[in-house]
Amino acid sequence: MIVIKIITLLLLFLSISYVGILISKKYVNRVSDLKEIKKALNIFSTKMKFTYEPIPRIFDDISKKTKPNISKIFKESADKMNEISAGDAWKQALNHSNTNLKKDDIDTLKTLSNLLGKVDIEGQIGEINLVENFLDTQIDSAEEEKKK
Repeated sequence: MIVIKIITLLLLFLSISYVGILISKKYVNRVSDLKEIKKALNIFSTKMKFTYEPIPRIFDDISKKTKPNISKIFKESADKMNEISAGDAWKQALNHSNTNLKKDDIDTLKTLSNLLGKVDIEGQIGEINLVENFLDTQIDSAEEEKKK
């Protein structure tokens, strides 16, 4: 009888530990995803400023330089930009993304779609910088949540 109790407690402990590890990985991965998106947006603004390449080509290039779950967002956006506007393609790609980002993070990234492909390069770079500043705040809060 004591052996059964010990085995049950051990299984309970292991399952609770496993759930805790899964939850903590989600926080770690969120920070990683936010930093990766910020890096991608930095590449985007730099390429826009200095190469004058079209947005789909820049997004396609970014998709090759980022981690898989973030690269899917940029790849899907680039592919859809042939059919719909850049802003709509960006929103749809974010809606279909499979990342560890929270709704607030995605809503912040969606603000980029308001001016994407609609204004001059300086206006788009300004919008990217604004989104990067919001991402800095999100990264700080995600780091804090991860520590807890």
